[in-house]
Amino acid sequence: MADAAPRLLELAEHALSTPFPLRLRAWDGSEAGPSGAPVLVVRGRRALRRLMWRPGELGLARAWVAGDLDVDGDLYEALDLLSGLFWERGADGSGAGRAETLRDLAAMLRDPATYRLLRSGLALAGPGLPPPPPHEEARRRTGIAHTRRRDKAAVAHHYDVGNDFYELVLGPSMVYSCALWPEPGTTLEQAQYAKLDLVCRKLGLREGRRLLDVGCGWGSMVLHAAEHYGVQATGITLSVEQAAYARKRIADAGLADRIEIRVQDYRDVRDGPYDAISSIGMAEHVGSDRYLEYARTLHALLKPGGRLLNHQIGRRPVRDEQAYRIDEFIDRYVFPDGELAPIGATVSRLEEAGFEVRDVEALREHYARTLRAWVGNLEDRWDDAAAVTTEGRARVWRLYMAASAVSFERNRIGVNQVLAVRAEAGGGSGMPATRSAWLS
Repeated sequence: MADAAPRLLELAEHALSTPFPLRLRAWDGSEAGPSGAPVLVVRGRRALRRLMWRPGELGLARAWVAGDLDVDGDLYEALDLLSGLFWERGADGSGAGRAETLRDLAAMLRDPATYRLLRSGLALAGPGLPPPPPHEEARRRTGIAHTRRRDKAAVAHHYDVGNDFYELVLGPSMVYSCALWPEPGTTLEQAQYAKLDLVCRKLGLREGRRLLDVGCGWGSMVLHAAEHYGVQATGITLSVEQAAYARKRIADAGLADRIEIRVQDYRDVRDGPYDAISSIGMAEHVGSDRYLEYARTLHALLKPGGRLLNHQIGRRPVRDEQAYRIDEFIDRYVFPDGELAPIGATVSRLEEAGFEVRDVEALREHYARTLRAWVGNLEDRWDDAAAVTTEGRARVWRLYMAASAVSFERNRIGVNQVLAVRAEAGGGSGMPATRSAWLS
């Protein structure tokens, strides 16, 4: 009889101590669970072996990337429903909650009913060693996090997957950060233009000023600033592929005399002072232990009165910051060694480094819409995206971007632009006293 799905549903609901919100479809064609809900498709026994050998987020992630699990129906709805099961674990940062039951195998074995279900799960999974992780997973890291060498390797894992892939996902703007959507009919390209222009205006850029763009990506910010505001711009990145792409764009635009792209760590920049620094979507790679060093380094690179625009994803604060656990899927497959901090911690570190924080603007809803646009691009060009990288890598990106969109929509993470200034002699900022004045 085809009965794998009902047995899987019973296992899931017992382990999670709550009704499972998705419908299950197993490899034998059986289905179980609420009708009308998105369907979690379990393609084979290997998915169960992954979960048996590595219960929790990482086992689920490996099964998804390998194609052992899939969703039939609205992916965003499915992720939203599933996040309700696992969000309690991260809500206070302690690692406690329903999902922890999956890891407490000793307690499971002491309960007769759970022991019976576990044996049923083992029978369903079938014999075999733990399946190897999909090769898209980051290599095992050793040593101290956020050294120059380890940061370069982490950036290479995420960004050196092929510029052709990023072109398909990001579109012609090649901007990999939250866009600004001023009105409903705005296109992705228009929204990214609006964001770059907002950054330029916040920084007070004008003809002849020097701009440093930290984590310059494919050169979009420096190109916009040089073309529309007449600055002399330097962009730095740790990605060799990004740098090559950016240099070609700059040469094609005839702006090579006004823009320089370097493969360089921010800690090694020595040619200050700059009038302005933009850091857009880069600070998430710095790490909490290095953040004060990052802030002090940028402060030292600015002239008095110089401005910093720090555009950074942030998480909600938790009761016990020491117990906060980085998401395993993100750490293994997306941003190795990436860390999110609450906005309050970011502002405090910038101020501790000597900056005066002048403005904080939240763009949370804008990032959700940006991510949905990127997912749409990926889904529309799925075969091409898989061809220029791998099917597994495309699956990583689809899951990570869709799940991130849900997290922004549900206010579990946010993104903020912090405008800060290095004080002039006497402590002044040199800035107008109102936002409307310095945005004009």
